[in-house]
Amino acid sequence: MVEYNTALPKLEMREYGRNIQKLIEYCSSLEDKEERNQCAIAIAEIMVHLFPELNGDGHNLRKVWDHINLISGFKMDIDFPCEVLTEAEMRPLPKKIPYSHKTDKFRVYGSNLIGMIKEISKMEGGVDKDRLIFLVANQMKKQLININADSATDKRVFNDIREITGMGIDIDPESYRLNEYIGVSVPQEGKKKKKK
Repeated sequence: MVEYNTALPKLEMREYGRNIQKLIEYCSSLEDKEERNQCAIAIAEIMVHLFPELNGDGHNLRKVWDHINLISGFKMDIDFPCEVLTEAEMRPLPKKIPYSHKTDKFRVYGSNLIGMIKEISKMEGGVDKDRLIFLVANQMKKQLININADSATDKRVFNDIREITGMGIDIDPESYRLNEYIGVSVPQEGKKKKKK
């Protein structure tokens, strides 16, 4: 019966091919350690003949022995002639990325807008502060419209500003009016009319 590659075990290093992998598997299965050592040296020589660039400086075969160890699944029990890489060194686990697990109810505005409104709350009162509050509040309203146009009211924006700044900015909804924005609707793809 014909052996298909899809039914065979996965190749650890494709560049060496299936025959080298089978030789290394055979070498790993030998009972006698001395015999395993001799077999591994022969396999290393074959690999160097196939890929002379692995020879290294001054016939340093460390790369070849690393590859033999990798192809064997790091289970080759022989006396390596040099220090070989361990599985942890060859396949290091990625470092865990520290994510913030807190859920921020104001994330719809983005950290930049939240940072801006906090900085504005620290400013002394005046015309500049009022203008900045108005600009940032309008931008916050735009952000809300993008998510849910129904909830994007002036009152909600002012309440959110009050909560973000810890009552640092308290805006009266009756005295301030934000710009009116229209949410952009995504055009629906309908059937095109056929020309007669």
